[in-house]
Amino acid sequence: MKKRKKYLCVIPARAGSKGIKNKNFIKINGVPLIQHTINTAVSLKNYCDIVISSDSKKIKKICKKNNIDFLGLRPKYLSKDNSKTYDVVQHELKKFEKIKKIKYEGILLLQPTSPIRNLNKIKKAFKIIKKNKYDSLVSVSSVSGFHPVRMKKFNKNYLVNYLDSKKENMIPRQNLPKVYIRSGSIYLIKRYAFLKYKELVGRKCYGMILEGLESTNIDTIDDLSLLKLKLKK
Repeated sequence: MKKRKKYLCVIPARAGSKGIKNKNFIKINGVPLIQHTINTAVSLKNYCDIVISSDSKKIKKICKKNNIDFLGLRPKYLSKDNSKTYDVVQHELKKFEKIKKIKYEGILLLQPTSPIRNLNKIKKAFKIIKKNKYDSLVSVSSVSGFHPVRMKKFNKNYLVNYLDSKKENMIPRQNLPKVYIRSGSIYLIKRYAFLKYKELVGRKCYGMILEGLESTNIDTIDDLSLLKLKLKK
């Protein structure tokens, strides 16, 4: 008897992209961007079922090639520039659970824009999330020199501190408190928390710190060029 998976892995792959045209199919090391994430997901088949959420007709072919169930294209109303990732994931969760007649324990979101992943760290993430004190896990990376206390905004044509601070902070970077930003590589959340808070991050979240190429997030041509350059080195 086929063992039921506890998690649903969702790979969001909308056709439209303003930053890079046909971004999901741009090749990195001879492999389409999305295929890097699919390779990771397929290696996690003991943990989760996989769904690629897309409005692109090319996806059906990719699913067949990778032996992934194709349950239809993403609706147009969830394929707009302002469509929220939560709504997309919720749609796929409900659809998959209804068709497969299964109720998952949690959701793993793997975004194609973060193609470099360490499989062992994701497996470790599954172990961490099993602990009752965590309802979610998110990968983060250091903001390094882009610290909030150094950020500015314009207010009536004047440059002011982004944070509500009247005094300029000139503390050396090394002495500033550690601050992290979501890296976009791993989102893992228990089903109840996902539906209760209507977010991809729960209220008892574990932060998995990633460094180097693992923290790569491709949104622009510059991001893509930089990754290709680093991989050559």
